Amino acid sequence: MTANLTSLARDIARLKTTAASAAIGDLRSSIIRGRTERRPARTRELLDYLALEPGLIGQMARGDLRLGLIGHSTAPIDPERELPLAIGSFFADPLGFVLWAFDWGADQSTKVVRLPEPWDERYASEYGPDAWACELLDAIGAQVVAGAFDGTRAVDAVRVAVASGHGIGKSAVTAWLALWLMSTRPNARGVVTASTAPQLESKTWAQVATWAKRCATRAWWDISTGRGSMKMVAKSAPESWNLYAQTARAENAESFAGLHAADSSPFFLVDESSGVPDAIHEVMQGAMTDGEPFLLAFGNPTRNTGWFHGAFHGQRHRWTTRQIDSRKVAITNKEQLQQWVDDYGVESDFVKVRVRGVFPTASSLQFVPRDVVATAMSRDLPESRGEVVVLGVDVARFGDDSSVVFTRIGRDARTWPVLRYAKLDTMALASRVAERANFFRSAGYRVAINVDGGGVGGGVIDRLRAMYFDVTELQFGSKALDPRKYANRRAELWGLMRDWLAGGALVDDDDLLADLTSVEYGFNSADAILLERKADMKRRGLASPDAADALACTFGVTTPIAMLDDEDHWRSVERERLEVLAYDPMASRRAA
Repeated sequence: MTANLTSLARDIARLKTTAASAAIGDLRSSIIRGRTERRPARTRELLDYLALEPGLIGQMARGDLRLGLIGHSTAPIDPERELPLAIGSFFADPLGFVLWAFDWGADQSTKVVRLPEPWDERYASEYGPDAWACELLDAIGAQVVAGAFDGTRAVDAVRVAVASGHGIGKSAVTAWLALWLMSTRPNARGVVTASTAPQLESKTWAQVATWAKRCATRAWWDISTGRGSMKMVAKSAPESWNLYAQTARAENAESFAGLHAADSSPFFLVDESSGVPDAIHEVMQGAMTDGEPFLLAFGNPTRNTGWFHGAFHGQRHRWTTRQIDSRKVAITNKEQLQQWVDDYGVESDFVKVRVRGVFPTASSLQFVPRDVVATAMSRDLPESRGEVVVLGVDVARFGDDSSVVFTRIGRDARTWPVLRYAKLDTMALASRVAERANFFRSAGYRVAINVDGGGVGGGVIDRLRAMYFDVTELQFGSKALDPRKYANRRAELWGLMRDWLAGGALVDDDDLLADLTSVEYGFNSADAILLERKADMKRRGLASPDAADALACTFGVTTPIAMLDDEDHWRSVERERLEVLAYDPMASRRAA
């Protein structure tokens, strides 16, 4: 045995010098041959010995052990000849590829999830993908088998859509599928896309680059990660065998055209699919006409309109779909998920989208639901109990925007009209706010003034303070008081306003309804709520939500309620205030 091991060691040393050449030259015919030609299966004793080797030989041996590829051969592993054959054998087996090509358990980053049942009985691996990913990969493999692509005759596209809650590892699975398609299909041409550049660069493509370095086929590729040049190309055929990352913007829809691979697989991998415009999806459909095409879409189900929603509804007969509840996934933060359930309710649209992977009743990107606003506009006016008058002031920043002064007294934001001023300079606006405040002061109310100080709002604040008004300056872009939940102060104020709407009374105003329900939201990198910017709304063809921002400003400070022991006394105070407010000094002259 010692002599055999010595000879084997010499063979391994020789093969190590040629292992790198597995990335050089035309691998295509060898990979395709691997679909039918099987490489030698080694004895367990030999694989155990080879598994101790560093580099590609050891990784291939460990992959064979995980998949139970045990036989009678005592020949050393020849990476140059055998790696393409091994990869080709996974043409219709993405889960097998993932468990063989990545060295599960080799480092801490691959020791996250223990391979679940029943896959732990099929594969001799302690670690691996989560249950939802195993099931999905097996389902995709079954579709490949059913399609029976022969390299010439075009087959129906494999269309898969996964709607999920937060934190299930969608980007990692996207990377696995990208590497499986690129490795097993010579001349494959793909695009990885996401709704925003930060998502694509920092999450989706970052995962592709990370897992490519771990993959057994890592030496086959040139990979770039720089902004504007995120690509993965085969060293042996960069022009015909490549993968590019491209942000999905509607104005660039035509740049997604022309992706064809008649003898292979044109494919699109879409992350955060709800935010990818329909125009992009329509162009992607044009690549589904030749070869063995794939359209694999992942995302939180934030919109109940659009092509991603349609994949689960009107077009579901064309798609394989999965809806994943984050609470059932091993890697998710269960404590955070439960906090969301406790805060919002299990049937809320927020939890449906971010936890349960269920499409919302209304578009979940709509921060304030329309039915909540409609109810507030029809609710009986609550009885006043001596609350402070709060004036919320949103100062216009753009030429076609309006400055708005909103009046709220406790749960009453209906009695006093919304004041809108177009093209009013800051000095004049400050005077209008002062007039409003003095009007209520004359009736015996305490008045709080909250002004959005961003942009030109500082001028209004300075002028009001010069007139000796006590003004609270709000900075919408500043840090929220609860930064774990809200990305900035504006999102937090809108959150307080949305909560208030459950019991408040609003004026029945179509413009206000549009303002409140048009603003969409998402999440920053820390999973805190982030509202859509006014500039982004304008790009969507919507007006700036000035009145809604002004109402949100009224929640900038906690206002005390005058708690009076004598019920008759506070009712008398209210009558006196109403008499003052109703007094018309010109009435006697008109009567005369």
